[in-house]
Amino acid sequence: MNKDVKDYRKRADIIKALAHPTRLFIVDKLADGELCVCKLTGLIGSDMSTVSKHLLVLKNAGIVEDDKRGLQVFYTLKCPCILDFLECSEKVISSKKNSL
Repeated sequence: MNKDVKDYRKRADIIKALAHPTRLFIVDKLADGELCVCKLTGLIGSDMSTVSKHLLVLKNAGIVEDDKRGLQVFYTLKCPCILDFLECSEKVISSKKNSL
């Protein structure tokens, strides 16, 4: 397999990690700064196990990073440039609305 195909697969893995409304919500909330899992759980309205699984997907994709402090785990965006991609997706949504 050539290097280009591997690069596209890595990119696809990142996009797949974002391909869930809850994970998009998490990224949006982390744009404002770090949050602990307990706060995200309250904002999302899901149990801690479900939220932790979503965070693990984002972490494995390299989008977020965690910082354990005692019994709490705080998350931040590892690559805030991902917000540029999300902003671009908003422009695509707007352009689709305008073309209808």
